[in-house]
Amino acid sequence: MADPPGCCRPCATCLLCLYSCQWITAKKEKKKGLHTTKCDCSWFFFLFWVFLFTLVWLYFAIIILNDFHNFNEFIFKQRKLWLDWSLVLLITTAVLVTYSAALLVLALCLQICGQPLKLHWLHKALLILTALVVAAAFTGLGIKWAEEWRSAHISLQATGPFLHFGIVGGMTLLAWPLASFIYRTSNTGLKVFLLLVYCAVMIALYLAPLGITSPCIMEENQLPPKPALVGHRGAPMLAPENTLMSLHKAVGCDVQVFETDVMVSADGVPFLMHDEELTRTTNVQAVFPERAALNSTAFNWTDLQQLDAGSWFLERRPFPTVQSLSAGDRYRVTEQRIPSLEQALEAAKQSNISIMFDLRPENHSDYQSFVNATLEVILQSGIPLQQVLWLPDGFREQVKQQAPGIQQVYGRKRLQNEKEPLLRVNLPYQDMSSEEIRQYRQDNISVNLYVVNQPWLFSVLWCSGVSSVTTNACQVLKEMKHPIWLLPSSTYLMIWIVVDCISFLAILWAFLLVK
Repeated sequence: MADPPGCCRPCATCLLCLYSCQWITAKKEKKKGLHTTKCDCSWFFFLFWVFLFTLVWLYFAIIILNDFHNFNEFIFKQRKLWLDWSLVLLITTAVLVTYSAALLVLALCLQICGQPLKLHWLHKALLILTALVVAAAFTGLGIKWAEEWRSAHISLQATGPFLHFGIVGGMTLLAWPLASFIYRTSNTGLKVFLLLVYCAVMIALYLAPLGITSPCIMEENQLPPKPALVGHRGAPMLAPENTLMSLHKAVGCDVQVFETDVMVSADGVPFLMHDEELTRTTNVQAVFPERAALNSTAFNWTDLQQLDAGSWFLERRPFPTVQSLSAGDRYRVTEQRIPSLEQALEAAKQSNISIMFDLRPENHSDYQSFVNATLEVILQSGIPLQQVLWLPDGFREQVKQQAPGIQQVYGRKRLQNEKEPLLRVNLPYQDMSSEEIRQYRQDNISVNLYVVNQPWLFSVLWCSGVSSVTTNACQVLKEMKHPIWLLPSSTYLMIWIVVDCISFLAILWAFLLVK
């Protein structure tokens, strides 16, 4: 084994042994006549592809964290098992990325040192397993959570410029092992092919900013006002959702609207509850074990008042923030009960915030009576009607007639030739593009998008000009005084040119130096 340039013999031997899982000394390698075969090259390209595959999945995993609480709730409804599956996702993804990245670094170092790429069969099996696991994850995402593809598209508006710089840097570093391989191989056809592919990729990357768009590429004086915050079921990271404590915590986060869900008890009392069953957010299994699986509307108000609506928050810890609660807050959590709509309206009136709600379940046979009971409580509460935002579509015209002061919020986009112009819409953040948000803003239509928890997403929507966002993380978004990043187009253009020039010069240097 000739001493390769820039590599000491022990280092080269260690690299080869880690990659091949065999202790191969210089004497043994010379005796065996080891060299990189076409099969070895194929496995190297497969390794490179698996690394990119896992890296893309890591990006997706980070993006879908914004919506992962919904996944946790879905699993609980299906299996009655609560676990923060985001930790499982991140740990598994980190292991897969780290493993494939470590193998790739070993392979590149071996190539620079002029050593054969003899990948052990165990590594081959694990790489195939890694590819299958990531493929299964992408397939499951496409089948059960297809809207996350749109989330990924939106995320590129926040990360696009930085991903471009990072990929250019990575491909530039790849020039060193590529140059080493090209100068050592005697296969002219393979040399030409690799050079053409590499040049085509680099040219595409150098021109990529022409296709990168982001609402945050703008001048400072063009930045729209910060979106108002709507507390999703209150402040569910700081207190049990849909409780009075959650409402008061949301007020402390400067939210302007308390978003909640209303159901009506068997004896006609509207109360706050999101799930159709009480099992996730109360101790109904302990108090009424034989009735735990019943719909929330099957319980009368006296029964509902016996339930603890707070202790589950400390037991299951739906968010990591639960661990940082003070002793006083922990005690208050255990005192929480299911609030009636009347109590919530009184708290909203005293706190001078608006309240927006859905009325569930929409397919109930007594839904009209639910609407009547809810309207009656609102009209008797004394809250200014302009502070009430009505989301349900069922019997909306009746609501307009009986309480014309209530603000109507629609869960759809406006239609062509709309008879009555929409003033407020409430939609998933994936359903509106930056261009649509700007157009609605120009037409004085208030746009609220849900559920927005991550600062990167809030920044993109802020730059787009959205009116408000519904969030679980009001305590985080409250502290944001500015989008995460804002670049004038002239500055971005200058950075783009500088990065591309440095990359081009570094690639030329790599090929000249290795030669």
